[in-house]
Amino acid sequence: MPFAHITGWGMAVPERILTNFDLEKIIDTNDQWIVEMTGIKERHIAREGQTTSSLAVEAAWKALSVAKLKPTEIDLIICSTSTPEYLFPATACLVQDRIGATKAGAFDLLAACTGFIYALNMAAQAIKSGSLKNVLVIGAETLSKFVDWTDRNTCILFGDGAGALILQASDVPGGVMSTVMHSDGSGADLLTLPAGGSKNPATEATIRSGLHYIHMDGREVFRFATRVMAHATREVIAASGILMDDVKWIIPHQANLRIIDAAARGLKLPIERFVVNLERYGNTSTASIPIAICEAAQDGRLQKGDKFVLVGFGAGLTWGAMTAQWTGVMEPEHIIRPNYYRLFARTRSLLRRLWLRIEGIIWGRNKA
Repeated sequence: MPFAHITGWGMAVPERILTNFDLEKIIDTNDQWIVEMTGIKERHIAREGQTTSSLAVEAAWKALSVAKLKPTEIDLIICSTSTPEYLFPATACLVQDRIGATKAGAFDLLAACTGFIYALNMAAQAIKSGSLKNVLVIGAETLSKFVDWTDRNTCILFGDGAGALILQASDVPGGVMSTVMHSDGSGADLLTLPAGGSKNPATEATIRSGLHYIHMDGREVFRFATRVMAHATREVIAASGILMDDVKWIIPHQANLRIIDAAARGLKLPIERFVVNLERYGNTSTASIPIAICEAAQDGRLQKGDKFVLVGFGAGLTWGAMTAQWTGVMEPEHIIRPNYYRLFARTRSLLRRLWLRIEGIIWGRNKA
């Protein structure tokens, strides 16, 4: 049975930064209150024309470059997102086209902020089964497009961004060790985007009622999160057969500093054992864990051989955790030239679109 190793990583966030002081100018709030309640100081906001797929593509290119892997070697792309480009086609398919991953299957996964852990587990299991060798897993969000900027309870929380990891098969022990995934649909109404689906399709009434914005019962979500974070961490560590002392880092979903502090107290661990960056990004939902991983890898906190835990929670309600051992970059079999593959992907996409039109003309004429 092969092992599923993390060998590439990349992140992308919009250039535009919205600080707490900026928010003071548009809603009734202040920097001190936001920091005390959430730990957030600023967040990145997508500019006009910047989308979930464009951030996902940028993060994917960086991950491929680190792994020194050709796009044509990717077997599967999983994009975890709560803010897809469309209901269909999948955002993952847009990524597949733009990076030129000609042999890859692609689909989106929706499990809210826990989604990246779910997606990583699906990728790891596919690799461990022997059916796939290289999987690109992306968490990408443009939550700012679904935030009511007059609601001070939600607009202070969310930011935009994307993170991507490459998982590769190897006979060397390590990589993803164990995963736990949970859900409780009885709490579905605690964190939701009420309209836009089949129950409440978009109408003038749903728009006027603000049903296309994020709705959250903050107090109940906080209670839920503080209860499950420490429990899921203990559960996944037990499932992996290691001890808490063997874990170098806890990398949690970056939702609220008070929730992370509560998890640290529940686990009887110092907060220094946790990778925390939400003060600069806010809650980027399913992108928050991969962005935190990327920063920990880039600044040297994650070293080869380190064991770590990913843990998160989100709408659904969903929650889960994963243990893994950091691999780092594997020795490539060839030299990768990212700019060459970017040009290849753009050219291929244009030619494919042209061929589809020609094919439609030919088949349409034959049918007539």
